[in-house]
Amino acid sequence: MFDKQRLDEIQKKAKNWEEKTLPEWISRYPERKASFSTTSNIPIKRLYTPGDNKNTDYAKDLGFPGEHPFTRGVHATMYRGRLWTMRQFSGFGTAKQTNRRFKYLLKEGETGLSIAFDYPTILGLDSDKPMSRGEVGKCGVAVSSLQDMEVLFDGIPLDEVTTSMTINGPASMLLAMYVAISDMQGVPKGQLRGTTQNDMLKEFHAQKLCIFPP
Repeated sequence: MFDKQRLDEIQKKAKNWEEKTLPEWISRYPERKASFSTTSNIPIKRLYTPGDNKNTDYAKDLGFPGEHPFTRGVHATMYRGRLWTMRQFSGFGTAKQTNRRFKYLLKEGETGLSIAFDYPTILGLDSDKPMSRGEVGKCGVAVSSLQDMEVLFDGIPLDEVTTSMTINGPASMLLAMYVAISDMQGVPKGQLRGTTQNDMLKEFHAQKLCIFPP
């Protein structure tokens, strides 16, 4: 926390900035809008100083990277150690077609995979079910069996990529298939990295593909 004398000094400098620096700058480069706000309609000031948050305890409320409350990131060195995972949401047609796409993306610099599954897969339906007609491989890749998953990751070492699977209802089944592929590749389970979803509200309200209603 800043003491009162230090806060008064900062506020004085901020006032000086507002009266001298700001008008000259705005006369040359007018602001795009009369006011700015967040998506929650909270007004955004031009400038924030420690005076806007006088009662913040640095150690308690902000903390350090990699430590609770994680306001400065979950990794102690953040991106100095490793860049963020770059993924393109992708998946279409058959597992073989999507496998080719995955390999192309990895060759072009992706560091992880983000799988788009088709509607039947998201609903837990096999591709040959009557209800799947017209939707197989359309908005994502069709995965009906372990063999499909094997083809999907053919030639892609699972210990070298992180995989995000956009799947909710049948997530446990798809994850089990993913683990089975790692066994086939001889990759220890402890080296697998990635995510599956567990978001039934999104599935029900937004994507309209829920298996289990809220």
